[in-house]
Amino acid sequence: MELSITNYNNFYKLKGSLNKGNLDLFNETFLHVFEKFESLTVSIDGVETIDHYGVKALVNLHNLSITKNKRLSIVGFGCKELYEHFKSEETAA
Repeated sequence: MELSITNYNNFYKLKGSLNKGNLDLFNETFLHVFEKFESLTVSIDGVETIDHYGVKALVNLHNLSITKNKRLSIVGFGCKELYEHFKSEETAA
């Protein structure tokens, strides 16, 4: 399944699969997003599958928000793999 990204202002919806094959679309979409907005909300409700590279892309977006002192919210009941990653990071901290 392909990845589609839609947005209205600073609210972005991801739908489909986030994987190595479509990281270019993801990265291009979010490359300069923090230059436009102080806060960003990304809904992962429509994400059906995500691989290691997709998780890493979201982690990189999270890290970018921290370095630029911007707010990032990832909302929705998306893939279990993403929650497991952030839960393991929280446990390690």
